[in-house]
Amino acid sequence: MLVHSPRARRLVHAGFALVVLPLFALPFAVILAASFSTNWSGALPSGPTFEQYATVTSGDALEALVTSLLTATAASLIALVTGTWAALAVHSMTRLRRLADSLFMLPVAVPSVVVGLALLVAFSRPPVLLNGTPSIVVMAHAVLVTGFAYQSVAAALLRLNPVYEQSAASLGASPGYVLWRVKLPLLLPSLGAATALCFALSMGELSATMMLYPPDWLPLPVAIYAATNRGLVFIGSAQAVLLMTTTLVVLLLLNRLRNRASYR
Repeated sequence: MLVHSPRARRLVHAGFALVVLPLFALPFAVILAASFSTNWSGALPSGPTFEQYATVTSGDALEALVTSLLTATAASLIALVTGTWAALAVHSMTRLRRLADSLFMLPVAVPSVVVGLALLVAFSRPPVLLNGTPSIVVMAHAVLVTGFAYQSVAAALLRLNPVYEQSAASLGASPGYVLWRVKLPLLLPSLGAATALCFALSMGELSATMMLYPPDWLPLPVAIYAATNRGLVFIGSAQAVLLMTTTLVVLLLLNRLRNRASYR
């Protein structure tokens, strides 16, 4: 804490509470309360019940959660492999690295609905026909999150001390051995952070998904939007809590693995 005066510290804490709690904590608290409610009492939900959770943990809602998990896992792995490979490939080439920076940041710079439209136009006709399949949803998510994986690994490579690689090479290690046994292990914490970020972003992606998802591949964010659009706010709130909880649990597991990797 940079503020050393007790009075000033209390003022900072009070200001933090006044700004953060209403803007961030309170909306999530209202969603949590609504997920256990059946009606509204003024500005707050009321009518405590567990009925919503009995609904969202079975049937189509549970299938939507599984669909989101499968989509996010596949997209994260694709993004991690592609982003890591690209970062390693252009690391020592300044001009290509700048080009890769721009290329991978392009999907981040434009609205995700534009990415969805681009994939819809590109893959709706032979020879590559993906429209109406789960693959196009996974591809859209991978395109949207690969830039984050690339930037995370590229930044880690810039901070990596080249002495380790040079020492291994001077002892006769081949480039492939240096990559697998020296460089990648040193990058494990950054790879874990990139995986967690890509997974979280994919779990919450909606705009591009709504343009591309087939009827038999309905991710949970789309189900939440559909429920609230039909006026089923309490069901949508329970689904939102389920989505947040699942994402948080996976992120905590990934963070634990990343911490273990950092102490190797």
